[in-house]
Amino acid sequence: MKKLSKDFKGLRAVDGIDLDIKKGTIFGFLGPNGAGKTTTIKMMAGVLMPSEGRIIINGMDLAEMPSQVKRCVGFIPDRPFVYEKLTGLDFLHFIAGLYGVNNSFIEERIGLLLDTFDLTGWKNELVEGYSHGMKQRLVMCSALIHRPDLLIVDEPMVGLDPRGARLVKDIFRQEAGKGTTIFMSTHSLEVAEEVCDDIAIIRKGKIIARGSAGDLKRQAGEEGNLEAIFLKLTEG
Repeated sequence: MKKLSKDFKGLRAVDGIDLDIKKGTIFGFLGPNGAGKTTTIKMMAGVLMPSEGRIIINGMDLAEMPSQVKRCVGFIPDRPFVYEKLTGLDFLHFIAGLYGVNNSFIEERIGLLLDTFDLTGWKNELVEGYSHGMKQRLVMCSALIHRPDLLIVDEPMVGLDPRGARLVKDIFRQEAGKGTTIFMSTHSLEVAEEVCDDIAIIRKGKIIARGSAGDLKRQAGEEGNLEAIFLKLTEG
């Protein structure tokens, strides 16, 4: 993204962000409440239009080629919506159809994802009977169904029990190993420190620090865990 900004009724929620992220990176996007994280993510996913700036994904400008860009992006919002009167299997077939995934490929892909996210035993049950964590994992299945080059995730661990959270962390690492770039906004500093290769901290719409957890320690002049560094850099 280049000089990305977003205004809401005179308020600049995102202010001139420049980020270049390498392929296969798990990128952590951190900041206090109201810093501009979710607004940035919604612009990247094509849900909001920027007031200024450009978003380039796989060499394509989102504003100029929205359909082509969205075909290579998976999006997991912080409050995902699932059609609860469908079975898990039907929901994934529905999402696959939206992405135009080839039918000869889809059965194998859905089976693999359901198995990976530990949902195979529930695939023929209505989603309304799923726990919150199961719904979260189903939405993650749907975001990966078309093998996106970029996975955008807003607060991925909310509502997951420790076992579910560990499963998701492992899957993210596996996907990154296959070349998928993961852009992850999270309030969990522990998750960011454990999982992310690269981290940016946003405050009042501006990027105030960028690098690995070790780089951020040096920038902050602070030893210890990421929480202490985050609080110092954001004047928390």
